[in-house]
Amino acid sequence: MSNPEKSLTKPQSNIRWIIVALLFFATTINYIDRQVIGLLKPFIQGDLHWDEADYGYIVTAFQIAYALGMILSGRLLDKFGTRIGYTMSIFVWSIGATLHALMHSVAGFSVVRAVLGIGEAGNFPAAVKTIAEWFPKRDRAFATGIFNAGSTIGAIVAPIIVAAVTVSLGWRWAFIITGSLGIIWIVFWLIIYQPPLRHKKVSASELSYILSDHLTEEITGNEKGMSWGKLLRHKETYAICFSRFITDWVWWFFLFWMPDFLNKSQHLDIKATVLPLIIIYTMASFGGILGGALSSGFIKAGRSIDFSRKTTIFICALMVLPLIFVSLLSNGWIVVIIIGFAAAAHQGWASNIYTVVSDIYPKNTVGTMIGLSGFTGAIGGALSASFVGLLLKFSGSYTLIFGIASSMYLVAWLTLRIFIPRIQEIKLD
Repeated sequence: MSNPEKSLTKPQSNIRWIIVALLFFATTINYIDRQVIGLLKPFIQGDLHWDEADYGYIVTAFQIAYALGMILSGRLLDKFGTRIGYTMSIFVWSIGATLHALMHSVAGFSVVRAVLGIGEAGNFPAAVKTIAEWFPKRDRAFATGIFNAGSTIGAIVAPIIVAAVTVSLGWRWAFIITGSLGIIWIVFWLIIYQPPLRHKKVSASELSYILSDHLTEEITGNEKGMSWGKLLRHKETYAICFSRFITDWVWWFFLFWMPDFLNKSQHLDIKATVLPLIIIYTMASFGGILGGALSSGFIKAGRSIDFSRKTTIFICALMVLPLIFVSLLSNGWIVVIIIGFAAAAHQGWASNIYTVVSDIYPKNTVGTMIGLSGFTGAIGGALSASFVGLLLKFSGSYTLIFGIASSMYLVAWLTLRIFIPRIQEIKLD
C-alpha cells in the first residue's frame, strides 16, 4: 500500500507555525514559573530558615501534584479538547505561581507549589496533542523540538528576570511578575487557536496534508481512543512510562538544584550564575531542536520511524555519560559545558520520546498517554527530590547524584529496544 503522505505536497502556510509559536511561549512560561523557586532558594532559605531537607520536601510537593495533574489533565484534554483544556491549565498554574509571594512557611510553599504543579501538568499533554492534531508524523518530531525548546528558553530567561527583579524589588515580586505572564498568554491563545477542522485560516490543501495520517488510522482501527485499561494492556505503555520514570528526574534536578550546585561548587551568587545557566540552557535549547530535526531528517532520508527515533535517542544517551565526572572537576567552565551537553541530550531525548507516543497511539489518546507517562516521570521526580535533599543534608556531596543521572538514559534506551521491538501504530482490540 502506498504512503498517502508521499503523494501530498507540503503546503506553504504560517498558521501551523504560529500555533507552534504559541506552544513554544506557553512552554517557556511554564519553565520560568517552575524554576523561580530554585533561583531564589538562597534568598528564601536565608529569610525563612529552611534547610536542605525542607527544600526537598517542597519540591516533592510540586512533583506529587504534577504527577496527579498529569493523570487528570491528559484525560480531560482528550475529552474537552486543547483550546479549553490548555486555557484552564495555564490559568491554574499562573494563580499558583503568583501566590508564592504571600507565603511564609514550608507548609504554605508546599501548598502553592502543589497548585502550580497541578496546573503545569497540562502543558505537555496539551502541546503534544496539539502537534498530533496539526502535523503528520514525518513533521512531528521537528515541531515538537521547537515547542519543547521553550523549556530551555524559559530556563535561560528566568535567571535574567529573577535576578533583575530580586535585586530591584525583592524576591516576592519575582513570583508576582513571572506568575502574571500566563494570563497574558491565555488572551492570545483564545484569539488565535481553533482545531484544524474549525480554523478559518486553514486551506483545503493544508487540511488534506494535516489529515494525511487519517487513512492509516482508519485502516488500522485507530479512529477511536483508548481507556487507561486498554493502554495498560500494551507493553509499549510500560516501556515508555518506565523510561520517563528513570529520566525525567534528571531534568528536574537540573532545574531545581543547578543554581545551588553552582553556588556551592563554584561559589557563584545569583548574579554570577546567570551566564553559566544561560550557556547550559542555550545548549539544551539547540539540543531539543536538533534532536527533533535529526529524527525527522532520518525519516525524510528514507529510514523507518523505528530507526529514526531509536537512533536519535541512543545518541542522546551517549551525550549524558560524561555527567559522571562533573563533581570531580575544578574548572567551572568545563563543568558548565558538560552539564550543557547533558541538558541538550535530555531535550533531544524528550523531543523524540514525546513523538514516539504520537507514533504509537491514536491522536485522541495522545493526551491520555502523555499524561500517564508524565505521571510516572513526575513520581520519579518526586522521589528523587526528597532523595537529593536528604543526601545533600547528610553528605553535602553531589557525586553520587551525578553518577546515577549519567547512566539513566542508556537504561531507558535499552528498555525501549527490548520492549518496543518496532515503533508502529497500535491496533485496537
